[in-house]
Amino acid sequence: MAQEPLADKHYEFMRQALVEADKARAIGEVPIGAVVVYQDQVIAAAHNLRETNQEATSHAEVLAIQAANQKLGHWRLSDCDLYVTLEPCPMCSGAMILSRIRHVYFGAYDQKAGTAGSLMNLLTDQRFNHQVQVTGGLLAAESQEMLQAFFKTLRQRNKARKKARRQAEQQKMQSNL
Repeated sequence: MAQEPLADKHYEFMRQALVEADKARAIGEVPIGAVVVYQDQVIAAAHNLRETNQEATSHAEVLAIQAANQKLGHWRLSDCDLYVTLEPCPMCSGAMILSRIRHVYFGAYDQKAGTAGSLMNLLTDQRFNHQVQVTGGLLAAESQEMLQAFFKTLRQRNKARKKARRQAEQQKMQSNL
């Protein structure tokens, strides 16, 4: 049975998550962005701040959920959907389950840490008291391109730093001779 095409609004919400991801990229964070939608309105938006905050839990999804909790004045987000540019990790999937997110839409699949279908699917696991509907691959190419470009630049920067450090060490050794 073929899956029905998604309404345009879903693509627009994911584009807003991509804008958040670009904000993360601009400050040197892994480019992941998320928005929480309630009654077809974005009520919270966030991007990764793990390096900035030096907190392992500063993932886009967690920060967006926290902002939505504040906006609605409640921890239950059962009438809310979350759009995120990368498949959620275990922590973020747990936050979605605990906050009762109705539906998550994600962009790129994450073969290393994805728990919305890649490694496992925590979000639809019947053993939990809440299940989150999952739609993956929404604007996946855009999300994946942003992530790949970020990590390519990061690898090049790290390679250049390593080379400069090696050269400095060699110069120091030669000056000590």
